[in-house]
Amino acid sequence: MITAPDVFEAVFEAHYEEIRRYIARRLDLGVAEDLAAETFLIAFRQRDRFDAVVGGVRPWLYGIATNLIGRHRRAEVRRYRALARTGPPPDEEAPDQRIVDRLSADVTVDRLAGALARLSQGERDVVLLVAYGGLGYDEVAEALGIAMGTVASRLSRARTKLREVLG
Repeated sequence: MITAPDVFEAVFEAHYEEIRRYIARRLDLGVAEDLAAETFLIAFRQRDRFDAVVGGVRPWLYGIATNLIGRHRRAEVRRYRALARTGPPPDEEAPDQRIVDRLSADVTVDRLAGALARLSQGERDVVLLVAYGGLGYDEVAEALGIAMGTVASRLSRARTKLREVLG
């Protein structure tokens, strides 16, 4: 049981960096630290409600993080749309020989960001939990509190939309 503070500390140590990276990939580094900390604050406050019979700690934490990200949905969508229009920020330290690589990467990032912005929030959450979080269908279902069939259908619809946009 994770209600004991020392046990919860072990949960924090085991999963904090992974959750922070997931949030950073979904939003940005500036928000990631704050939302990762908030994820664990919420988890600590709700640790007595965690039921290991229902599922694992990892998907539970991803679910909390994804809900927090949902609060930032408008900013996330605006970011993807802006990225699609302008491309990623310039890399001031990139050597000259990387210019061609950078231009190719910019086109790819632009197209991907635009495609992600076109997905519904549910589709985007499923895609990014699988791609960024490395969660399996069962863990995504647990994290979002949805059926595995819903995960599969959202992922299928998202893949179709991404294929249409990205080719």
